[in-house]
Amino acid sequence: MKWLNFEIDGVLHCGALENGQVAPLQQGCLSQVLPDLDSKKTSVRTEDAVAISDVTLRQPVIRPGKILGIGLNYAAHAAESVSIIRRDQQKAQIWFNKQSTAANGPGGAIHLPRVSEQLDYEAELVVIIGKTGRHVPAERAMEIVAGFACGNDISVRDWQRASQTMMMGKGFDTHAPFGPCLVTPDEVGDLAGLAIRGYVNDELRQEGVLGDMIASVPEQIAHLTTAFTLEPGDVIFTGTPAGVGAGHTPPKWLKAGDRLRVDIENVGILENTVVDEPETARLG
Repeated sequence: MKWLNFEIDGVLHCGALENGQVAPLQQGCLSQVLPDLDSKKTSVRTEDAVAISDVTLRQPVIRPGKILGIGLNYAAHAAESVSIIRRDQQKAQIWFNKQSTAANGPGGAIHLPRVSEQLDYEAELVVIIGKTGRHVPAERAMEIVAGFACGNDISVRDWQRASQTMMMGKGFDTHAPFGPCLVTPDEVGDLAGLAIRGYVNDELRQEGVLGDMIASVPEQIAHLTTAFTLEPGDVIFTGTPAGVGAGHTPPKWLKAGDRLRVDIENVGILENTVVDEPETARLG
């Protein structure tokens, strides 16, 4: 099944996507209902289905409790990233968090920050957690996965380099787009052989297969849940192949007007556009 969040006339709904038609499940968004998706299949109102072109898509989880990202999880990307982060002998998974306000959806505008020109892209598979898990062994990790989506781990490279935690460079508002749908594991199938590609203005910049990950999805979940609980609606960015803007000489930073596309076999296509950061100053 493909589950998504969408708006009709400004009202938020969740529902199922099939043959280009969106069948509403209920008013309100996918969030804590993630564990119950299977039991709610019969609740889809097929008589109310509308064309996907007639709705505004939102990210599969509107406000994730956690947005977590693993760094240097493809060998070729690790090799090209020496100017971003130096890890001569990486012995453990490298993790950072993106803020919940970074969550963004299909078609959402990605802000080019006023404070930096070093905006970069990272095409990634996103894992959406569907059940609570702590100390989850790798061999059972997929039991807590609700589904998958495409993601783009947007990064502000000079801010990322300024702090070893990477948090500031990874957590800007709008910089965690993912979607367009939550695709359940049974529909995605075996991850290892699936192709992942990242485009900028229709130019292929990144290409690989998900099996190239250094730490697999089950290994990532096992590692994270050793330290803390994963909960329904948490989101994991699983790493990116080589070809990011910082890996080019000279670097190919994003600019306003650039169109980004992440294409993952059996998962979908995520498209976003870069815009100059609008007036976002606020107090209260």
